Amino acid sequence: MLIRDAGDGDWPLIYPFFAEIVAEDKTYAFPDGLSLDEARGWWMETPPGRTVVAVDGDDILGSAKMGPNRPGRGSHVATASFMVDPRHRGRGVGRNLGLHVIEWVRSAGYRSIQFNAVVETNSTAVGLWHSLGFRTIGTVPEAFDHPDHGLVGLHVMWLDLSA
Repeated sequence: MLIRDAGDGDWPLIYPFFAEIVAEDKTYAFPDGLSLDEARGWWMETPPGRTVVAVDGDDILGSAKMGPNRPGRGSHVATASFMVDPRHRGRGVGRNLGLHVIEWVRSAGYRSIQFNAVVETNSTAVGLWHSLGFRTIGTVPEAFDHPDHGLVGLHVMWLDLSA
């Protein structure tokens, strides 16, 4: 598995699993039914942000986007989002993307990483981020309308990189 910067030609290959994951309504609060062009702005970052893909040969296994959580005086804290193509789950793609993002964020000089909205019922993601050292520092109650569980919380997760 290789992780590299996403290029313009990658977006049409990312979009099908982006659209599938968004349509599941279980992990992201992106608007439903975004077209290829509409969705691009929700995922493909521009500097100082960055979007990467995890690839195996010509197959895109997953993608991550990262950059400052807030502009200006909050720009020393990074954020990131991750999507693994459902056909490639269980292969360590999310973990490898997470490790890549942590290393990039650290080398770019950010002091921490904050995830603003990890759905509390997404046990795979919550477990992965805890295993990589993130702490759940708060939960916004009933902030996400899950199709199976109803109103559930969104975790704010944080990793200190200053040490």
